[in-house]
Amino acid sequence: MTEEIFDSPNTWVAEHIRRFVETNGNARPGVNDLLLTTRGRRSGKLRRTALVYARDGERYVLAASNAGADRHPAWYLNLVVDPNVTVQIGAHAFIAKARTVTAEEKPRLWGLMVATMPAYQGYQEATSRDIPIVIIEREG
Repeated sequence: MTEEIFDSPNTWVAEHIRRFVETNGNARPGVNDLLLTTRGRRSGKLRRTALVYARDGERYVLAASNAGADRHPAWYLNLVVDPNVTVQIGAHAFIAKARTVTAEEKPRLWGLMVATMPAYQGYQEATSRDIPIVIIEREG
């Protein structure tokens, strides 16, 4: 029996996940989107969201921007507690480990994320919160 996965309660994100699944990741051609599944830090349930990513060699890079809100997104808080995640890119899913980048790594990887999606710069300007950058590395 497979454990149930709960999609983001955000209507826009849930719709984006639905389109991603229906099109095997081609819902937004030209945009690097992935699905990230984390384990809820309070509920213990599997939680899925859609995010923009950049590549850094074999690694995947994410920005925990929450569109510039003054609080971290739930997916980020979840992976801080349990870094074991599942990632889906296109039709392919894999097990991975997530971690927040170090202060030394952040400037280069922040630049990579802003180059991938310039809106991230505006998100950082909209909040006093330091937006974390996350690296996802495939397991095995």
